[in-house]
Amino acid sequence: MRWSGQISGKSAQVFEADLPPGALLGRYGAGGGYSDCFVAVVPGRVSQAAYVEAFYTTALFKLERLVLAVLVSRPSTDLEARRLAASETERFAAWTVEAREADQILLCDFMGSTRSWLMSVVDTAAPSPTTRLYFGSAIVPRKGGGGLGAGFRAMVPFHRLYARALLKTAVRRLMSA
Repeated sequence: MRWSGQISGKSAQVFEADLPPGALLGRYGAGGGYSDCFVAVVPGRVSQAAYVEAFYTTALFKLERLVLAVLVSRPSTDLEARRLAASETERFAAWTVEAREADQILLCDFMGSTRSWLMSVVDTAAPSPTTRLYFGSAIVPRKGGGGLGAGFRAMVPFHRLYARALLKTAVRRLMSA
């Protein structure tokens, strides 16, 4: 499940961006919740499967997997991440696939509070192809209104830094493959 191109040079920069048209995460952008979108553009072609596998098997994300295993009894393995990437399973760690298309996946956490979204878009219009790798999250407001809880609001600045770091480490993993 390796990506099918070559990346050379330094790691791609991660930028905040608007959700692209057709993004599965778009359904969570309104209604008192929170959503974000980060993107990195890398040279070459990166398949959605390679991106998903790289993202969920980085050392940084393995720390999150460890926390989930210990605190909420939701362990996971690299093999399970590969199976998720290859569309062979609909569950991974604390998430279930809510929606999937050839170029994107939307996951819902086991409590229904958050969503995670990954998308890869190959651009062949340039003389050399590039791939835009997107990562986004949504925090869904509590049922009955009231918007986000104070705990979620307090965590947003940390989450934004962590989201950028997750995407950057996935890019590095793809670059070293």
